[in-house]
Amino acid sequence: MDNKKLVETVAANLGRSTGDVEKLVEALAGVIRTRCSEMDSVVVPSFGTFEPKKRNERVMFQPNTGKRMLIPPKVTLGFVVSNVLKSKLK
Repeated sequence: MDNKKLVETVAANLGRSTGDVEKLVEALAGVIRTRCSEMDSVVVPSFGTFEPKKRNERVMFQPNTGKRMLIPPKVTLGFVVSNVLKSKLK
C-alpha cells in the first residue's frame, strides 16, 4: 500500500477529508523524524516502537579493486512490532 492509498483508506474509515488525514500522516512522520534524529525512540501504542540505531564507522574491503574503503558512521531507523499487533496478525 502506498501513501495515497493509506490516506484514502484512513479518511474513508474516519469519515474525514483526505487533506486532513494527509496532514495528520505528515505530522506523525515529522514527529518520528524529529525525535529519532535526537536519538529518542517513539512508541505508538498497539502498533510498535521506532528506534534509532547508531552504526559505527567501519572499513570495507572491495574485492573487485582490492581497495579498502572507510564507511562513515550513520543512524538507521528500526521498527519493533508491538505484542498487541503481533497477536492480531497471527
